[in-house]
Amino acid sequence: MEFNPQQQLAGLLEWMAEQMKACYGKKAVIGISGGKDSSVVAALSVAAFGRDNVYGVLMPDGVQPDIDYSNGLVEHLGIPHCTINIHDAVQGVLNEMERVGITPSRQTIVNLPSRIRMTTLYAVAQSLDGGIVLNTSNLSEDWVGYCTIYGDSAGAFSPLGMYTTEEVIALGRVLGLPEKFLVKPPSDGLTGKTDEDNLGFTYHAVNEYIRRGVVDPEIKPMIDQKHAASRFKFQTIPVYQNGLPMVLEEPTDYYNPNKK
Repeated sequence: MEFNPQQQLAGLLEWMAEQMKACYGKKAVIGISGGKDSSVVAALSVAAFGRDNVYGVLMPDGVQPDIDYSNGLVEHLGIPHCTINIHDAVQGVLNEMERVGITPSRQTIVNLPSRIRMTTLYAVAQSLDGGIVLNTSNLSEDWVGYCTIYGDSAGAFSPLGMYTTEEVIALGRVLGLPEKFLVKPPSDGLTGKTDEDNLGFTYHAVNEYIRRGVVDPEIKPMIDQKHAASRFKFQTIPVYQNGLPMVLEEPTDYYNPNKK
């Protein structure tokens, strides 16, 4: 089936409005990297909620060479925003780990900034009237687990979680985003490598596998293994069922976005 971004847009914007109401929220709070995902989520939020109800947070870790993309995006959309440098927070945790005799692993050093950014987003959201953090991940990244649990995988709801990287770009074009915000290669922010360099295959290959079932036999095991190993990131935390009685039932009068 051919992807039609214009047809997708109406249903997606309506769903976002329903989700915001279900959260009892007023303002979408979005981490702005200047890449396609955060740019498209921000543009979708402007369309769904109005630009005054969108708040962008730029979070460089020290000096960020490509910060101009983030600044350009919030200026293009005309949304309220701020810049919070997370360098001291990240280094504070790493320094304290060293002080108590724990040497941070490479994985710790790579993932900690993402978790500090999400903590920062929630701090900002809870300090604004009705602030709700939106997730900016896409299906291609999520499929192979290329996200940080309790980092960029978090958020109240995920507008792009069922769209591939190519579909995200198509949505961005329909929303009128300049091409530079849609084709910027995502990088790990540490080694200068792109996501695809680190994965060992392209997102296009993942997309073809997801949507058409077509995949190079040499990379199929790599994609399947990464998918299987990362499912825990997207599951509700397991809770031990102890068999004890619960006399209370879930209330039935929660906000229902489908109730007229």
